[in-house]
Order: sequence, then C-alpha cells, then structure tokens
Amino acid sequence: MGEIITYFQYPFVRYALITGVLISLCTALLGVPLVLRRFSYIGDGLSHVAFGALAIASVLHLTNQMLLVLPVTILCAVLLLRTGQNTLIKGDAAIAMLSVSALALGYLLMHLFSVSSNISGDVCSTLFGSSSILTLDRTRVLLCTVLSLLVTIFFILYYNRIFTVTFDETFARATGVRAGLCNLLFAIVIAVVIVLAMNLVGSLLISALVIFPALSSMRLFHSFKSVTVSACLISVFCTVIGTLFSILCEAPVGASIVACDMIVFLICAGAAKAMRLGR
Repeated sequence: MGEIITYFQYPFVRYALITGVLISLCTALLGVPLVLRRFSYIGDGLSHVAFGALAIASVLHLTNQMLLVLPVTILCAVLLLRTGQNTLIKGDAAIAMLSVSALALGYLLMHLFSVSSNISGDVCSTLFGSSSILTLDRTRVLLCTVLSLLVTIFFILYYNRIFTVTFDETFARATGVRAGLCNLLFAIVIAVVIVLAMNLVGSLLISALVIFPALSSMRLFHSFKSVTVSACLISVFCTVIGTLFSILCEAPVGASIVACDMIVFLICAGAAKAMRLGR
C-alpha cells in the first residue's frame, strides 16, 4: 500500500488511472447493448481498422495520429451500418473481410515504410497494448476526458431509445423511434470508444473490454439498468486493479486488465451457479 501511495505522487500514474476509468466506463456502457444485440464482433472489426489507420498515420509521420485514426474508424463504422439493409445482422463476412484487410495492410505498410528499428515490437505493442497509457500527457488526457464525457452524455440522453432498439427494433420503429438514426449515432460512438481504448488494452484486446463486464453482470442481474450499472462498476474496478498490478509488477497494462476481467467473470459465474443451487 505504501508503494501504491508513492506511485500516486507521479502525474503519469494519475493520468493513466483517470484515462483508464473513463475508457472502461464508456466500453461498459456500450458493451451491454452490443452483447444483447449480438453485435460485439463489430468492436473487434473496428479495432483492426483502427490499427490499419494507425499504421498509415505512422508512415505519414503525423504528429497527432488520432486526426487520421478517428475519422477513418468512424467512416468504417458508418459504412458497416449503411452497406446493405441488414449489414449489422447479416454482414459478419463483410466485417471479417474489412478487419483482416486492415490488419494486413497496416502490417505491410509498417514493413515497407519502416518508421522504427523495432517494427515487431511496435506491432505487438499496438495489438496487445503497451505502457503507452503510462506516458500520456495532459493534452491527450483532456481529449480523452472530453470524448468520454460526450459518449456518456449520448448514452444518458438516448437511454430510452437505446433500450427500445436493443430489445425490439421493429417495435421501436412502430412507436416512432428513429431507429436508423439511433443505430448510426451508436456506430459513431462505438468507433470513438474503440480508438480511445487502443491506448489502454491494444486493438486485439478491445473486445474483451467490451464483452467481459457485460457478461459478468448478466450472471448476477437481469434488468437492463442493473446490468448496465453493475457492468460499469465491474469494468472500472478491473481497470483500476489491472493498471495498479501492471505498475507494481511491470506487466503489460492491457493483458493485466483483461486477466482481471476474466477472473471477475469466473467469480460472477460461480456465484450465479451457487445461487441457482441454493434455490
């Protein structure tokens, strides 16, 4: 505990925890409707697109890589939604093709136009996460804070619409809800969160950050509001514990957070089974 208190005196630790908590809160908010609608694979596909865009930004030597990564990821999210009437439901092949193509293109560009002497290390860090979240400056933390607040505000304002569209989109359209616009905004918000989460867990582990808190809370709760609130609490808890563990043990941040999410899921699943046996 004394060592943890000592680390909190350093700004980079405080920045990392603030950013991690905000990102985990956003991914948990969006993860519940994504899992319920069986759209969780979209996060994985968009994370691969973000990796490809990040590789292009590196080759172009852009100072602020998010200026390219964020628009490209948002554009792909919108295209996945708008290409065909039921792309989100039946377009899993298109998402798989896009994600694999983005990964291959990004890796190819990083090799052809080498911008670092350690390409393999850079690729591994981008895919699985690295300690980059521990080197965030105040500007990037402020940007992450603003975007996270916008995502949270969107979820609160559109909560009733998201709830209705999640469980019965046909009924939502019949009652006057603009489900198409809601899905479009939701896709854009997902893209923003994916780009933010890349600094935390890497592009290949983002899906775990989206899925595990939702699945863990669904083991214990059954109402949409209860699942959402508990998913946020679980996600924030795992992020804080995983980040502190990575700092103390010099372990990868992303892998530590996902491992913590896995342990909590197993605990929740065991608790749910014990409650069923108790009844």
